[in-house]
Amino acid sequence: MTVVVTTSPGFAKSGRPAEAIAQRGWEFLRCADTALPDGGVSAHLDRVEFLVVGLFPATAEQIAAMPKLKAVIKNGVGVDNIDIPAATARGIPVINAPGTNANAVAELALGGMLSLARRIPQGHMSVVGGGWSRHVGSEIAGKTLGVVGLGNIGRNLAAKAVALGMKVVATELYPDAAFVAAHGIELMPLPELLACSDYVSLHVFGGKDNAHLIGAAELALMKPTAFLLNYARGEVVDLDALVAALQGGRLGGAAIDAYETEPPDRSHPVFADPRVVFTPHSGADTGESSERCGLSVIGDIDLILAGKASPRCLNPEVFGASADLG
Repeated sequence: MTVVVTTSPGFAKSGRPAEAIAQRGWEFLRCADTALPDGGVSAHLDRVEFLVVGLFPATAEQIAAMPKLKAVIKNGVGVDNIDIPAATARGIPVINAPGTNANAVAELALGGMLSLARRIPQGHMSVVGGGWSRHVGSEIAGKTLGVVGLGNIGRNLAAKAVALGMKVVATELYPDAAFVAAHGIELMPLPELLACSDYVSLHVFGGKDNAHLIGAAELALMKPTAFLLNYARGEVVDLDALVAALQGGRLGGAAIDAYETEPPDRSHPVFADPRVVFTPHSGADTGESSERCGLSVIGDIDLILAGKASPRCLNPEVFGASADLG
């Protein structure tokens, strides 16, 4: 019997993914106990064949201690909590589910823009608190959205923004030329994007290469009326610099969904600023996104069991020259 262990609280919890696993007859173990350092995976190291990563990291030590491991698969897109070199050294494929959360994150980013433009959270709190505080907001139509990272999520957001009458500019190392042309997007370096945008939405990978991609120098380039949105990774934005810009009147506000540590340290002054809208890293948290991602993971397990490589494998060298191992 195939043994699948997940550290994701939501993977195959219900719906079609749960039904698919039941139909296949796999032994399915959920190890997502936050009271344990690895969620409880250590109790099953000698049995794990497929590790579906969620909350807890797949470390080199963990990967080395799983003799039956066939693949490490992320229930999502970001693989910063998987030791890919360690898996590669063992010949273990590492797979993610790109694109499955793109619409969900893009919709939340759009919601963040509208919340900032019309001060929706503040209006809600005023009414339920017995007040009637009305504010003159702004419309997003006619404004410029700067998309930093025009991957699956960035493209999805850009298309929505164009449909709502926004001008979209973007920075991207490997742009989809056809998409850019079809949506009238202007590509430009990051400093120019920051200087001309009314909204800047971040959709880049995390990790050391993008740590504090947006810091004091970058924030100084932005319009004092502009808004910064981080739906990427927490380390991409220097929160100390963000607070300084807000307190100095050099930025209009921000929306944040990702944090360097989660849950974050709420003693940081950014959490006391009413111009910032916070969400609990919930960009991908829709039923539709969860289902797409879960079915992608299950499909990849099917491929590996059939002796085939997944097209979503991040270290395809483990399969050698051929994608068919059968």
